[in-house]
Amino acid sequence: MLLDDQLQIRRAFGILFVLVSVAVSSASALSLVISLHDYAMYWYAVVWLGSFGIPFGAYFAKSRAKLAMIRQRMKNSVSWPTPVKAVNGLCWALPFALIAVFPSMIQYFILFGIGLGNLSTYIFMRRFSGLANNEQLMVGAVSLAFVIVAVQIDNTIFLDNQPFAVFLSRILIAISYALGGIFALLARK
Repeated sequence: MLLDDQLQIRRAFGILFVLVSVAVSSASALSLVISLHDYAMYWYAVVWLGSFGIPFGAYFAKSRAKLAMIRQRMKNSVSWPTPVKAVNGLCWALPFALIAVFPSMIQYFILFGIGLGNLSTYIFMRRFSGLANNEQLMVGAVSLAFVIVAVQIDNTIFLDNQPFAVFLSRILIAISYALGGIFALLARK
């Protein structure tokens, strides 16, 4: 793959990560409002689907080429050995599955899942596909570091306020994706 193609793919991922950040931020804020005012549960689905659907739909409707670039990079994992795919899938899924077992720790498992999933994908992409997607490394590392930040803040400020603790963890995820996206957009290679 040509250097210019790699840069275009990296920038497409940068935009994707920034869009994820915007969507998570807006959905998190609106979800907090829903939670605090005891609105019906279906509003969560409306908010999250709308927060992701509107910006992603608008961006990718105008730029189908960017979507093709993102798909191209994601297809690199198809050739990985089956055990590697399984480990990568577990890194993404297991922390989220643990939320069902430990629902009071949702804010930590969300950050841990995003961090571990992105970090494992970075490592396997580098090892088995020869790609150094440093923006993904950044999202993973920052998200994992934010687990410690969330624990410290929750144990001091939000000890008895689960909705704000969950809101904070989602904002930390948004920050992680924003940093990774900005890094990718500023990349020179």
